[in-house]
Amino acid sequence: MRIAMGVEYDGAGFHGWQIQVGVRTVQEDLEQALSKVADHPIRVQCAGRTDTGVHGVGQVVHFDTEAERPTRSWLLGTNTNMARDLNVTWAQPVAEEFHARFSATNRSYRYVILNRMTRSALLRNHAVWSHRPLDEQRMHEAAQLLVGTHDFSSYRALGCQAKSPVRTISEISVRRQEDRVIIELNANAFLHHMVRNIAGVLMAIGRGEQPVAWSREILERRDRTQGGVTAPPQGLYLMHVGYPEQFNIPEPPPF
Repeated sequence: MRIAMGVEYDGAGFHGWQIQVGVRTVQEDLEQALSKVADHPIRVQCAGRTDTGVHGVGQVVHFDTEAERPTRSWLLGTNTNMARDLNVTWAQPVAEEFHARFSATNRSYRYVILNRMTRSALLRNHAVWSHRPLDEQRMHEAAQLLVGTHDFSSYRALGCQAKSPVRTISEISVRRQEDRVIIELNANAFLHHMVRNIAGVLMAIGRGEQPVAWSREILERRDRTQGGVTAPPQGLYLMHVGYPEQFNIPEPPPF
């Protein structure tokens, strides 16, 4: 039987998604909890691996098991065996052809910037603080220059292992909500550090350090060494993963 799950987590307490020796990761904690419910070792596949400090709202995973459990047991039993910064929001059987990563058609991220004079004790792990004023309209205009199918070599990490740097961004928006500037992005897939590198460029433009057209100039260089600063991870959230309707994957909870 193949089971799919929605997973949310506060990335502040984890060294990213993928299992690593000697540090706490989302994958390891989730697999340990699932293995207790299934009474045999479980290995999960996720829609997209996240880095240290990055949060998950709409992460999706799947795993195969011979254990027969009610949906309620997969959901509540798994959560009982995990710390409170990691949580399963839904669970359901899926067709064998479903794959959390390869069946996904799009992914959405949110990047949150606290834009005020003083830092926040409460948001220190959940937003990036920028004390210098940001012009969200300039940032939005610059972001529109990245919409479409492009070679995003300038916006991916130097160590990115993706075979192709070409990605399609369907939508980017930048808006202000009181003292927070929020960047929303949707694409078919993202490269390693792609969202954080885009955020770093847009923040420089928002501060008036670079012209609006700089976002496009960097894109056309296709050279990461010519790009902007990588923004910190704590403002980044994996919000949603889209799938074909045939799989009937639930929406993540509102956030």
